[in-house]
Amino acid sequence: MLKGSCLCGAVQYELDGELGPMVMCHCQRCRKANGAAYAVNAPINSAEFRWVSGETALAEFESSPGVLRVFCQRCASPLISRRVSQPELFRLRLGTLDTPIDARPTAHIFVGSKAEWDEIHDDLPQYTERP
Repeated sequence: MLKGSCLCGAVQYELDGELGPMVMCHCQRCRKANGAAYAVNAPINSAEFRWVSGETALAEFESSPGVLRVFCQRCASPLISRRVSQPELFRLRLGTLDTPIDARPTAHIFVGSKAEWDEIHDDLPQYTERP
């Protein structure tokens, strides 16, 4: 069981399942949504995820057609994103986990649109877009 929360603690969640491959996403939307050079995300099975508290504090923003970013409207922490066309899958923002994990990132994606000031200094695979 993995547990996580937003910055202010109003929203808490649990995942009773496995994390998919962790990726560092450098796309402009992730950069803007997180205010950082990239977001670290992992796909998860939506049926294994549940909000424990704070659902009334959640808001969604449609960042591109059919893609919804779910965040705490009190502290603005990004929590998950979801695609209307793939209800079985969420992308969990791993920076919101409270439970330690052993998994490590597997790749950099959307490096074709990464910030010009961002330098990648590891040996992980790099993909111009999503592989």
